[in-house]
Amino acid sequence: MKITGNTILITGGGSGIGRGLAEALAKAGNQVIVSGRRRKMLDEVVAANPAIRAVVLDVEDAAGIRAFAAQMQREFPKLNVLVNNAGIMRPENLQAQTDDLADAEAMLRTNVLGPMRLTAALLPLLRKQDRSAIINVSSGLAFVPLAMTPTYCATKAAIHSYTQSLRWQLRKTTTQVIEIAPPYVQTHLMGTQQASDPRAMPPADFVGEVMQILKVQPDAVEVCVERVKGLRFAAEYGKYDATFVGLNEAMSS
Repeated sequence: MKITGNTILITGGGSGIGRGLAEALAKAGNQVIVSGRRRKMLDEVVAANPAIRAVVLDVEDAAGIRAFAAQMQREFPKLNVLVNNAGIMRPENLQAQTDDLADAEAMLRTNVLGPMRLTAALLPLLRKQDRSAIINVSSGLAFVPLAMTPTYCATKAAIHSYTQSLRWQLRKTTTQVIEIAPPYVQTHLMGTQQASDPRAMPPADFVGEVMQILKVQPDAVEVCVERVKGLRFAAEYGKYDATFVGLNEAMSS
């Protein structure tokens, strides 16, 4: 993917990795639109970055996604990059779950159905462009799960699989399909403790490395910074069992 001259939509762009990517891509010479559920956070992004546009979207709302896609068609007819970044992560005790499985269902709607629905809704617009890209943000935990967040890890594994199938189906088109698999990053995904955890990668470092990979590897299909490779390639390295145990022991201490 060329990292300049695009019109880019980033879901979950009000904070964390989404905001970091939005600001970096805007500085690289792209028209960037951020979306999210919370207007206040989107307004903060725009206030700090006047060139960025913001539109409220709840990716759990199927009908809202259809209306949002129509709005994108009207307001941003040159949209050629979709970044499916919005996600939620909640711990779960599988031995003491409520009957309604509310947390699990919310993660499935946001992390899996949201990107699938938005991709389907926007693909016709993306395909109208001379070149386009769909970027799905998965996680290193798609490859080695963190047991305290089982549904989150399962959703990211699903996104990895979905992305591979999408890439294959679009292989003869001008729409590129890219997966970004972040490591443990200092965001508020799991609250304030994660945002200040010295074991987590600083967001600026993560975004900077991602941008560099995209710049030097415009045909990349997976973007893996160095700090995620231990998880991403644990099975390939023959270290899956040790990595799984080490991860879960470390994160439970």
